[in-house]
Amino acid sequence: MATPSRRNKIATGFSVAVASLVLTGSFSAAAQQAKPAPKKIPTFHFVQPEPINFDDHVGWTQIFDGKTLTNWDGDTEVWHVEDGAIVGESSPEHPSGTTNIIWRGGEPANFELKMEMKLEGDGANGGIQYRSYHVEPNLRPVPDDVPPAQGERLRAQLELNRKHAKWNLAGYQADFDFKNQYTGQLYEQSSLRGIIAWRGQVVATEPSKKPTLLALLGTQDELKQYIKPGEWNQVEIIAEGNTLIHIINGHIMAVLVDTDPKFAKAKGVIALEIEGPGNLKIRHRNIWLKQLP
Repeated sequence: MATPSRRNKIATGFSVAVASLVLTGSFSAAAQQAKPAPKKIPTFHFVQPEPINFDDHVGWTQIFDGKTLTNWDGDTEVWHVEDGAIVGESSPEHPSGTTNIIWRGGEPANFELKMEMKLEGDGANGGIQYRSYHVEPNLRPVPDDVPPAQGERLRAQLELNRKHAKWNLAGYQADFDFKNQYTGQLYEQSSLRGIIAWRGQVVATEPSKKPTLLALLGTQDELKQYIKPGEWNQVEIIAEGNTLIHIINGHIMAVLVDTDPKFAKAKGVIALEIEGPGNLKIRHRNIWLKQLP
């Protein structure tokens, strides 16, 4: 049996040992708290883009106020505002011929342009001109040896060309017709090139070469199913450098990479076109422009 003095020594030693452990533990905890937290290794993840929102106007400028033709220039016998839309109208009694209403607010270079379009009438044919410029119309006299009915039509067209000379344009066009034979394609108005990128095509041009087909977006019939005849359609054009993209109802219809300096244009006016026989109306509303660097 341990003596009292020995028991006191053991108790004292035990107390010192416990105190040492406690102090050591508390110092260790403090030391751990003082250490910087370990760096988190970044983890990579993929995020889907936001859904298409045609009504998102952040960064966009409205270039048609829905009420007046302020900053728009066209023949008022053809163009007017109706139910919040710019409307082009033609009939056998008052034919429009081929003419444009031009936005006079500038000559955009790189931009996104979007609007809604609706065509009425089997013969309705229109489109959106962009990076376009004024050219004189064809005012050649009608030959005397043409059949009388044909001569009458040609002379009537000649008079309309003369009347609408100030609005006659050349340049890129996002085509749109009621029968959707050409809708979505990239056509060059008043140019030897004509149709450059048909619906469903990605095309490139180079100097002194025929256009080259780079890829297919789908067949003309496959893409045609996304176009709504006689209804409102959402149309968007992207012009960025030499690349031009036509989109209808969220589907890419045609792409052109135009690097032929003889024809390619870096900037120009925006306009709306009307042409076609019979009774027809072409409506355009919610017209928005976003300038790009």
